[in-house]
Amino acid sequence: MLHHERLRPPPHDYPADEWNVIEKAFHPEFLAQVETMSALGNGYLGMRGCPEEGGPYAENGTFINGFYETRPIDYAEEAYGFAKTGQTICSVTDSKIIKLFVDDEPFWLPDAHLLKYDRRLNMKSGTLDREILWETPAGKQVSITSRRLVSFADRHVAAISYCVTLLNAQAFVVISSEMAINETGLSDNKGDPRLAGAFPGRVLHPRTSYSKDRRIVLCHATEKSRLTLTCATENALESSCPHSCRVVHTADFGQAALT
Repeated sequence: MLHHERLRPPPHDYPADEWNVIEKAFHPEFLAQVETMSALGNGYLGMRGCPEEGGPYAENGTFINGFYETRPIDYAEEAYGFAKTGQTICSVTDSKIIKLFVDDEPFWLPDAHLLKYDRRLNMKSGTLDREILWETPAGKQVSITSRRLVSFADRHVAAISYCVTLLNAQAFVVISSEMAINETGLSDNKGDPRLAGAFPGRVLHPRTSYSKDRRIVLCHATEKSRLTLTCATENALESSCPHSCRVVHTADFGQAALT
């Protein structure tokens, strides 16, 4: 039997708590575990606990219960009663991407100088909360707080609150709220029909897309199971500073750049 070295997270960075799963420092070696433990869902819509910035991640994914694509199952030998078709749950449109730029300096967790980091799954409120204090290369301190939830009142709705505060200097800030088709996450089954298989081409095919004001809508469908999905994002900005919004979209991508 193969034995792998067990990864033990440092207890001071992952302290025990009655109602929260807490992460006090960013550890890229635990990305996969933290993404799984901090996932949010309501039985219909589920989101893995990946950072809002779109990465880094081990396996990104947003899933809809019952949204799948079919695939043929190949066997080395045919026999009566063998299933001919398999079904694989697909990762759908990723609508939780929020990128931050301060004076054109992108915030990216692996490269950021973090003065504070606190991320926790609050199992009492059902939210994924994060508090970060980031110091840019120019020495400007930026407070970033976010809260993510998947609604139980409306099973189709997820929401993210993303707050940016400059603490010691003025700066030009851009917040890019994005949505994109995520074609990753379907791994090779190495010929084992018991495992979910990879698809040779793209899974979600564009049907229509449009934007209006700060709303972006992307519609895609599967080829074989003939299931159709429409994903929409609505962006709202609260700020005492003058600001503007520029919205662009393609068949597979949408962006609202708030400056």
